[in-house]
Amino acid sequence: MAGELNVTIVGNLADDPELRYTQGGVAVVSVRVGSTPRTFNRQTNTWDDGETVWVRCTAWRELAENVSQSLTKGARVIVTGRLKAPSAYQSAAGEARASLELEIDEIGASLRYATAAITRRAREGGDRAVSDSPWNDAAPTAPAKGGDAWANPGTAAAGDETPF
Repeated sequence: MAGELNVTIVGNLADDPELRYTQGGVAVVSVRVGSTPRTFNRQTNTWDDGETVWVRCTAWRELAENVSQSLTKGARVIVTGRLKAPSAYQSAAGEARASLELEIDEIGASLRYATAAITRRAREGGDRAVSDSPWNDAAPTAPAKGGDAWANPGTAAAGDETPF
């Protein structure tokens, strides 16, 4: 949609993903991602940590279930999504605060300091065949009737000769 702010955040999960279901049975997961900026201090020759930014991230449906099965507390992640307007609240100490919220479009483990094994899930619903290729979006086609080699070039014709 127009006017939405798309952002990418790299940080660590503060907690294990919290998977819930709506009354309609739709899966939703919430995770908190903490990102701490680091800057190099040339005077002391050390790295200085800045203030940690905490972002509440939410994913829906199949993505929510995948997040809850794949990620755990402390995992370094890369999250891309749409930033929502901050909501204001008061802390227990009476301080005024605002929280950032992100509607997740994509999330995955960062491979900078870790490795990962990917397991592809079969698509739910529909009778489309799932192959090892992620680009296999076309449903399998049946050979053309009448033996016309040009009607379905992916199948072998009766002879291997050019039809003209």
